[in-house]
Amino acid sequence: MIDLYIFILEPILIATLFYLFPRGNTKLAFIGFQGILLALSIKNFIYVRNNGTIIQNLGSWNANIGIALRADLLSTILVTLTLFLFLAMLIFSYDKHYINSLFLFLFLILQSLIIGILFSEDLFNLYVLLEVSTMVVSVLIMFKKDKRSIYDGMLYLLVNIAAMTFFLFGIGYLYKMFGVLNIYSINEKMYLIENKKSLILPYALMITAVGLKSALMPLFSWLPKAHGTPSAPSIVSAILSGLYVKTGIYLFIRVQFMFSPVLDTSQLFLIMGLLTGIAGFFLAICQSDIKLILAYSTVSQIGLIMIGLTLGEGYVYWGAIYHMINHAIFKSTLFLTAGLIIEEYNTRDIYKIKGVFKRMPFVSIAAILAILGITGAPLFNGSISKYLIQSATKGTYMEYAILLVNFGTIAYFIKYSSIFYSKKEETNFPIKFRRNKNINLNRTIVVLFLGMVCFLGGVFGEKIIYILFNQKIHITLQSYLHKAEVYLLTLIAGFFFYKFVILKWKFLHKVREIELSFNGICISVISFFFFMLTILTFA
Repeated sequence: MIDLYIFILEPILIATLFYLFPRGNTKLAFIGFQGILLALSIKNFIYVRNNGTIIQNLGSWNANIGIALRADLLSTILVTLTLFLFLAMLIFSYDKHYINSLFLFLFLILQSLIIGILFSEDLFNLYVLLEVSTMVVSVLIMFKKDKRSIYDGMLYLLVNIAAMTFFLFGIGYLYKMFGVLNIYSINEKMYLIENKKSLILPYALMITAVGLKSALMPLFSWLPKAHGTPSAPSIVSAILSGLYVKTGIYLFIRVQFMFSPVLDTSQLFLIMGLLTGIAGFFLAICQSDIKLILAYSTVSQIGLIMIGLTLGEGYVYWGAIYHMINHAIFKSTLFLTAGLIIEEYNTRDIYKIKGVFKRMPFVSIAAILAILGITGAPLFNGSISKYLIQSATKGTYMEYAILLVNFGTIAYFIKYSSIFYSKKEETNFPIKFRRNKNINLNRTIVVLFLGMVCFLGGVFGEKIIYILFNQKIHITLQSYLHKAEVYLLTLIAGFFFYKFVILKWKFLHKVREIELSFNGICISVISFFFFMLTILTFA
């Protein structure tokens, strides 16, 4: 067993040391230390899986007084995923000009903060870690210092600070009621509350902040600006969309657990998950910027994950968790490959990028593998997680609702896939768009490896789920063939929808121009809070 605080403090100490005293090839040193930390994380995961949850109280203080770190199966899996993806990003960006000691310092601090969020079981510690990570993310978004990235970074910072104020007020209210801030201690004391209505206000305050962090409907307007900002480095977009947004979902799981003895909002968030999934795919279809298509795609997939988390326990719950992991892999792959395509073509406009497969075959293969994963193609990781999520919806309206969300996913990725081919490539694009630069081997290896993980996560899905979650599942050949048939029919329908609706519906061009300002986002946050307060009060 490894002390949990090592995973939080070591990256910060190493980053600080190399920032203050840069010596030799610091990038290689960072990669080496990251590899060691990943190996330790895998060891810790094996220990937790075999022996159960680890709880460590720093300074030997009582959990209700001091800082307590908790490593259960979910948190150790997500910590290992975090270290794996950060290692992949460091290797991918090894030769990038912007990867200096300051960037690496901020990047690894973000990793430590994410791990701290995953291990912490104290509400105030979570608040502090989330606020600091918000500031670090804002700086990373603005790192290239152009007007657009500075605007997007400041908007992200201010919106998240405003939302987390709700979270802080909720924490204060709970501390007044229970005298503790430990999530699990509060959960145990919930049963002692006679007036259940008194918990509605703190719940509404906290879930408003969590809803924004998770990018739920209608609180997702900040996400495309942060994840799809034009000048943000590709590895920043990949980490934000593939990984960091999952901290909001993780927080949702913990907050729901904390209030579970007195409040059941699963049906409400089931509907919100569905609306988020639909809104996300519709807005993705409307975009012409390839990064914004991917950003809105994240919103849609978050809706699908939320549906799985709120449908119940067992297969469907672990299917949602597996989809969180899968999404982190294929969305990271898509953002990294999109960054390489943008560098090659010097544009983000999907209608100006053609013939990518011919010019960048390995990048195209990696992107296509990720697209097959996210759309739930048979033999790919997304097919397994979506199959498990759908397993609890047989014969209900939610089964068709999930099919609708996946239809939307297929539709906007058919649109996205138009960049890979062109019959008139030479005549469509001026020669100035073509750089004919060979992609460095490290980037090619990383995107191809991540793309292959999307495939292996499907072929060995049953074994991986058993290894990760200690859950034995069995997918029959008949049910899997039925799913393949549904996917094929959805693919055909998505193609015709793209051909005869998306390409010809001028209304979509107007929708893509709609975006909320800071004031608009703040109004949506306040509206969400009062909506939750009203629904829970009169339910």
